[in-house]
Amino acid sequence: MTKIVHDKGEVPVVIHSNVKGPIGEMTFLQRSLLFAELSMVAYNDPEEASVAASMAGFPESNLYDNDGSQAYRFRNEHDCVIACRGTEPNEWNDIRADANAASVLAETVGKVHRGFKREVDDLWPMLEAALISNDQPLWFCGHSLGGAMATICAGRCYLSHIASMPEQLYTFGSPRVGNKRYVNYVSLDHYRYVNNNDIVTRVPPAWMGYRHNGHEVYINRHGEIGELGMVKKRHDRWRGFVQSLTRWKIDHLSDHAIHEYIAALVAAVDEERAASKLGESPVQADDVAGEAPAPPTSPPDESDRSVGQRSGGQTTRASAGA
Repeated sequence: MTKIVHDKGEVPVVIHSNVKGPIGEMTFLQRSLLFAELSMVAYNDPEEASVAASMAGFPESNLYDNDGSQAYRFRNEHDCVIACRGTEPNEWNDIRADANAASVLAETVGKVHRGFKREVDDLWPMLEAALISNDQPLWFCGHSLGGAMATICAGRCYLSHIASMPEQLYTFGSPRVGNKRYVNYVSLDHYRYVNNNDIVTRVPPAWMGYRHNGHEVYINRHGEIGELGMVKKRHDRWRGFVQSLTRWKIDHLSDHAIHEYIAALVAAVDEERAASKLGESPVQADDVAGEAPAPPTSPPDESDRSVGQRSGGQTTRASAGA
């Protein structure tokens, strides 16, 4: 059942998810839709976000905000979700973080985008304090800059002394976050949604050393979810761009909207629900997701550990691949 939060003078927030049990018991597409909607909810003010999150099945919401860097913690009796807020073009911090791609700083292992790391550094002490006593399954999500922040936050949680390990990470329209060593070493169960020509997913450029991590889940120009090879993906993107011109839209920008991701997932969940009535099995992640980067074959250099360590000299978890 679709639920709507409509503050006067603002765009309505439409919620399709209705969580009644543990997130781990939901299908892959249902989880993806939930995290896309919580990523959307994270754009809203605390009062509206609280109402929308409650409609989705999370009666407890807390906003963490430091100098424009923001994330929500949504909780119910079963799970804890960290949703990092994405890019707002009228927020200077977001513009600065997106544009500052020329240099990188060492994270716990490897290096990450300077601007994205700064946003997380502003928030991490508050998030760390909130998560240190968490005993629920922990999930991370975010759209755009929020996806980059969620990736770094989940990575820190994975490598830190925090007891609760991230169950999974879901990002939508996320830029590249770090270099190859960081991407390979921080081995998270990460599903990274890319909508056709979404331009944000192509920056910062690979020639500067940036790499994507996680399993790519591609949405084609028709809004259908599935894995495509490189050649077919390029063809689909070109056709999507030409198609957008006939609608007087710039595909590279319009494809970035979180509502585009949600629309594709709503259609996929509806199709899955109809198929289940005919006795078909739900869609599995392996059915639609690409391969993740291979784990490293050797431990990281000690020089890669120099910046980004936890305060107080806390030890970090070693990756299973190290």
